[in-house]
Amino acid sequence: MNLLTIAMGFNPEMLILILVVVLLMFGGQKIPELMKGLGKGIKEFKNATKADDDEPKKDNEKLEK
Repeated sequence: MNLLTIAMGFNPEMLILILVVVLLMFGGQKIPELMKGLGKGIKEFKNATKADDDEPKKDNEKLEK
């Protein structure tokens, strides 16, 4: 069994049911658009956190000069 399903308390049957409900709600054509938007959001979040991590290094370099 997958660690994520154990941690979240979902069994495989429940995940399949959730996927079927999402498919019925949004339709087959809308799901790729939703996933594309989700992927872009995650990418922007990673870039923002990376930029925040790099910022203190740049500030320290400016202070040392």
